[in-house]
Amino acid sequence: QVNLAESGGGSVQPGGSLRLSCTVSGTIFSIGIMNWYRQAPGNQRELVAYISPDGGVDYADSVKGRFSISRDNAKKMAYLQMNNLKPVDTAIYYCNADVSWSIDGRLRNYWGQGTQVTVSS
Repeated sequence: QVNLAESGGGSVQPGGSLRLSCTVSGTIFSIGIMNWYRQAPGNQRELVAYISPDGGVDYADSVKGRFSISRDNAKKMAYLQMNNLKPVDTAIYYCNADVSWSIDGRLRNYWGQGTQVTVSS
């Protein structure tokens, strides 16, 4: 069984920073693309950033220059460094990843439970 767990959310003032972590646990053969999504009240879930196994990254236009995604393949973790946070960044942030737990290498998609990020003065 595969489990994704986010941590690092909280409340900050505008201009502040937070670092989210995502830990993948279970019997794992490989991890493919890892993503961070977010969902604000009344809005659809949106892709914030992704990182490929070899480190290729991309970001939503709204967070470019402020957020940075990274991963540690040995620790089976992904991170989202969020700087210069704005009230519009307030949302539940979810980790999402393609994970293989079987010897055939088939990738399956998994979600974490989410962590709340609130940006307010």
